[in-house]
Formats: sequence, C-alpha cells, structure tokens
Amino acid sequence: MPDPNPAAFDFLSTRRSRPSKTLAGPWPTAQDLKPLLTAAARVPDHGKLEPWRFVVLTGAALPRLGAETRAFGAAQGIDADKVAKAATALETSGCAVVVVTSPKPSEKVPQIEQVYSAGAVCLGLVNAALASGWGANWLSGWHSHTPDFVQAHLGLKPHETVAGIIHIGSETTAPPERPRPDIDALTTWLDQ
Repeated sequence: MPDPNPAAFDFLSTRRSRPSKTLAGPWPTAQDLKPLLTAAARVPDHGKLEPWRFVVLTGAALPRLGAETRAFGAAQGIDADKVAKAATALETSGCAVVVVTSPKPSEKVPQIEQVYSAGAVCLGLVNAALASGWGANWLSGWHSHTPDFVQAHLGLKPHETVAGIIHIGSETTAPPERPRPDIDALTTWLDQ
C-alpha cells in the first residue's frame, strides 16, 4: 500500500499559475530564488546530463530586455500587438527566470528527452514558487523562440533554446478557476 502525502497531492490537484500581469513586488531576491531553482532542478534527467541552465532577469535587465524586444520586433516586421505583448510582460516584471534548454552530446539520451527535462524544470520552478507562496507563470513567445534574439540578448549559444520564461512575484489577486480537461475523453486504457 502506498504511503500518501495528502498535502502534496492537494497542492498538485489545485495548483494554478498566476497571470504575469497580476504579479507585483515585492519580487523574490537571489536568496529567495536559490531554493526554488534547486527544487526545480530535481527533475527526471536521464544520464545526469543537466541539459538546461538558468538566466535570471531582475532589476534593470527586464526593462532593457523589453526595449530590445520592441526594437528587434519592429526591425523584423513582427506584428505590433505581438511585440507589445512580449515587451510589456518583461517591462512590468521584477523577476523572470529563463530556463534554457542546453542539450549535451549523448549516445544514450536522445535530444528530445533532454528537451523534455528542460520542460520539467519549467513546471518544477512554477510549482516550487507557488508552493513557497509566490505567484508564478510560465510564458514564452516569438522573441523567446527567435535564435537571433536569444543569442544576442540572453547570451544563448547556437545549440540552445528557451524552454520557458518563468515570471515570479507577489500575487495581487487569486485567479478564477478555469475549465479543466476531461480526463475520460483523453485517456485510453489498455489491459490486454
């Protein structure tokens, strides 16, 4: 018989990301973030490759990156609304953690499994932040998936990509519940 952890199961069953536009200061400090990053790194990682890393954005880095998003988007002819949405998310944030997928050469662990591990880090960081009382949201967007942009402005190497940008701050309002998936419609049971 399993030994249940009802508090952890209740948290996972009711967790809800907080929209980044509802987050405000005080923002987490480096001291606040270190245990969250440590918890986020406890993910499936076949081969112990650590195929991800973190870029923490705080202070002046966020409005600077927002301005760079606006300039880059305009120069590339990206839709103005898409540019404004991506830039505003950065400019109004006080803390964002970029989870970078950084695959390692491996004969045993396919690159796709390394990408999945980075995705698990993103969810782990959101959950660690929420469990610690912070509000958190996992975002991405055109700028985070544009190699020229992330290499020039976030220091990514050519083989690296952004798995997600996790915004963390103080919750200003609890989000309303939203419809959840119909598990019966999404589940196939095979017993033979």
